[in-house]
Amino acid sequence: MTRHGSRGRLAPRIVIAGLAVGLAVVLTGSAGGAAPAGGTAETAADGRVVTGSNLPGPDEIRHSDNIRPVANVPKQGPFASSFSIGTDLAFTGHYAISGNYDGFTVYDIAQPRAPRVVSQVLCPGGQNDVAVWGDLLFLSTDLSRSDDSCSSTPLSASRKEAWEGIKIFDIRDKAAPRYVAAVETDCGSHTHTLVPDRRRDAVLIYVSSYGPDPSFPDCQPPHDSISVIRVPLRNPAAAAVVAKPVLFPDGGNPGQPGDFPVAETTGCHDITVLPSQHLAAAACMGDGVLLDIADPYRPRVIQRVRDDQHFSFWHSATFNATGRKVVFVDELGGGMAATCNPQVGPEYGASAVYDIVGSGDHRRLRFASYFKIPRAQGPEENCVAHNGSLIPARGRDIMVQAFYQGGVTVWDFTNSRHPREIGYFERGPLPPGGLPAGGSWSAYYYNGYIYSSDLQKGLDVLAIEDRRIASAAAVRLTEFNAQTQPDYHR
Repeated sequence: MTRHGSRGRLAPRIVIAGLAVGLAVVLTGSAGGAAPAGGTAETAADGRVVTGSNLPGPDEIRHSDNIRPVANVPKQGPFASSFSIGTDLAFTGHYAISGNYDGFTVYDIAQPRAPRVVSQVLCPGGQNDVAVWGDLLFLSTDLSRSDDSCSSTPLSASRKEAWEGIKIFDIRDKAAPRYVAAVETDCGSHTHTLVPDRRRDAVLIYVSSYGPDPSFPDCQPPHDSISVIRVPLRNPAAAAVVAKPVLFPDGGNPGQPGDFPVAETTGCHDITVLPSQHLAAAACMGDGVLLDIADPYRPRVIQRVRDDQHFSFWHSATFNATGRKVVFVDELGGGMAATCNPQVGPEYGASAVYDIVGSGDHRRLRFASYFKIPRAQGPEENCVAHNGSLIPARGRDIMVQAFYQGGVTVWDFTNSRHPREIGYFERGPLPPGGLPAGGSWSAYYYNGYIYSSDLQKGLDVLAIEDRRIASAAAVRLTEFNAQTQPDYHR
């Protein structure tokens, strides 16, 4: 989810509600909305449904024949409120960990069709994206707080004593996670990415953040860098920032206004690494970046690309298994707008497939195609491309991806120029009168099932049966963070 406005001015729940209303008005007002549920079907030449043809009713579940929902664990305890937004997912062993603007939840998924809550940690901070490495859990804080504790309160980023950054927990006892340390970073931590440093028995954290302002002492313009934290695995309390590599020494994309404005680059939103190939792909607001991370302490830019015609906000990236392709995601409207309709069209708020051609420092990103879900959504449904991961089917490039209230899509980009959806799961619009933001934030494949973190509905588990991904069943992981892609087929 893209954060807009001044950093830390309001409590997280007020910020989210304001964004949901404001952005939906901007984009649906300028671009129009889909037809109401029960409308007449019309189909474009490319097969896309272009009006609201028999849209699902509020909370009604629909899915393709090859995908079945097998479990749902609703939000509960301290996160039960509709203002307590579910965020990203990470996996370790038979556990899934889900972030929430107010903390995180540990689920036991030993029986994927009957997951259960093991523990919940109340630790407000937003977005609270999560990642795991062994017995350690890392949590991103990107709304300025009074201090680094889990009992902190909101405090304006204009105050020098305000805190944002990375929190570290010991999760050896999944029923009782223990807070270990915190590291403050420039402009906070919107997302973070783990990079192994096995020679030094450490893990590095690439911290992505953005939104500098001259009035913010710890977030000064131009903020063209990322932060690199080194975490000694034998002494995680000694974690510290060890580098601040500048990715845009000559400045990033200056941005441009319009109905679909292009973001000015003032930092990065997300970075995905492929350690086996010494590659990283950084999504940096107005720029997409390919990085060499052979020296992980000094990531080096190989190429920067822009798409000012169709990309509003470079949000995240996913490599294919061989590192010869990368999918960049455009989060048009910050995740809170209704952009999955014929008025916005198939090329805005979509994923873009790029082929990686050449080798070494001569590697280049070559645009191939866009992909967006082919089902029109209602005029009040926030819907845009968001977090996903590969399904490790040998010989094919298949991805599962969240689209907020557009649900979960599974799509094949083996042919870079002609990607197509092969399965989906979605709910109808949220019931009237509630918070106008919901749907799948993250959808990841892990050891045979798809797990989805829904902003409002909690954890969904989906079973997928399709001959095109049958080989993926043989891939068993002991740990998974979507931004640290494994070598699936070694």
